[in-house]
Amino acid sequence: MTSGGIRPGVFKRTVTAWATLALAMFCGMAQANPEPGQLNMTRGVSEWSPEAYFLNNVALGVCVVIGILVFGAMFIAMFRFRKSRGAVAEKWTHNTHLEIVWTTIPVIILIVLAYLATNGLKTFADTTGSQMTVKVTGFQWKWRYDYVDYMGKSIDKVGFMSKLDRESDETRQLGSGMDPNAVKVDGYNTYLLNVDEPLVVPVNTKIRFVITAGDVIHSWWVPALGWKMDAIPGIVNAAWTNIKEPGVYRGQCAELCGQDHGFMPIVVKAVPKAEFEQWLAAKQAAANPPAPPAAPASASTAAAPKTAQVAAPAAAVPQG
Repeated sequence: MTSGGIRPGVFKRTVTAWATLALAMFCGMAQANPEPGQLNMTRGVSEWSPEAYFLNNVALGVCVVIGILVFGAMFIAMFRFRKSRGAVAEKWTHNTHLEIVWTTIPVIILIVLAYLATNGLKTFADTTGSQMTVKVTGFQWKWRYDYVDYMGKSIDKVGFMSKLDRESDETRQLGSGMDPNAVKVDGYNTYLLNVDEPLVVPVNTKIRFVITAGDVIHSWWVPALGWKMDAIPGIVNAAWTNIKEPGVYRGQCAELCGQDHGFMPIVVKAVPKAEFEQWLAAKQAAANPPAPPAAPASASTAAAPKTAQVAAPAAAVPQG
């Protein structure tokens, strides 16, 4: 295009302005746990969650820059080089150098993104060195947690179902007349986000999750941990986390699994190791009560009364 050319510096200033605006919005996004109106994913509280946060931000930044360049060039071409302003189209149809550039640059971008993502997934898939194992099983519409081992020692009979808490369950019923905004815990609205019994885990511990399902496909997702994993019947998937900050972290099933899919929340309560060990000991004691003491030997039965034995009289001898 030649007629109606861009004034020197106009395109550069336009791109710079849009990029600055996008960067300002991008950097100002929420960094904490998910909140209403939050634009970006949470940074998370686990050892691995910043990796997913970083990869998301890099990919989003690349998309924003490409979008600004492509749509900026398109709108400039549409409005500055229109026929009503006397623009005359060029006669050329190909430009070899330009085509090499706009083919090479996307390929390089994809290679860089693939390299970053591959390294991130490699660290996420490595569950070796785990100090604790928890089995997660999805059901319609609740979760079951079974504690398998902790610090090299197996855990026996510590497991429970975790389902929607009673207050949320009663509020969601048609005609209940109850206000969802009034369902709160510690000032935080927990409507459809609270359970009757949370999953309790220790902080600063590498925890391996083995995840499966008992009926249909579910997906175990706690945003603060930085990942979600499908729970599939007949298949056991593995993931890990190492939570760095004590707190209560909430999530939900992320796979459409039936009519009550929206009513099977997840609550993870991360506590200091000493507190977790006390909690675990109490659970184990309740699940494995001591055997009752053996009953004392019963008293010997009373001796039966002796029966007098009378000798039979001698038969009379006939006298001869």
